[in-house]
Amino acid sequence: MIAMLTGGVIIGGHTLLTGCSPEKGELKNKVVFSQQDLDFLGEVSDTILPATQSPGAKAAGVGSFMAVMVNDCYEEKDQKVFMDGIGQLNAACNQMHGAEFMKATAQQRLSLLTALDKEAKAHQSKKGDVPAHYFTMMKQLTLLGYFTSEAGCTKAMRYMAVPGRYEGSVSYKKGDKAWA
Repeated sequence: MIAMLTGGVIIGGHTLLTGCSPEKGELKNKVVFSQQDLDFLGEVSDTILPATQSPGAKAAGVGSFMAVMVNDCYEEKDQKVFMDGIGQLNAACNQMHGAEFMKATAQQRLSLLTALDKEAKAHQSKKGDVPAHYFTMMKQLTLLGYFTSEAGCTKAMRYMAVPGRYEGSVSYKKGDKAWA
């Protein structure tokens, strides 16, 4: 009886998992990120969240995380905005500082991303069905990728592997880390 039940579960397991297999044509919208793109996204993310007392976004592998999220979670139109944004960000750096983003100094990169953040906020405040600004996507993916990474959860925030008890109201002192 146990053998039958176990066999039934194994045979039935395949039937249950068929819902997880990709449908025909589902993978046609994959964006191909070159190593240069991944390095670029790593530098952008590290400018947004640089290393301090905790590792930066680049050390947490956020550039690769962005590529996975764009491929797996973004619709085709948003993928296009994101990919076009890589070139636009580089062109904006060239226009603002006369250098490509990868060759710009840390201060030049920071001033560019600060200006792009203001531009993105103005873009998003428009009424109607406007697509997301590419920098908004990059910034959101940086924050999501970093604070869900091991480095972000255990080094940037206070982390307790096995919590003792729930405390709904914890005093905050200026400079304290948030809880992971």
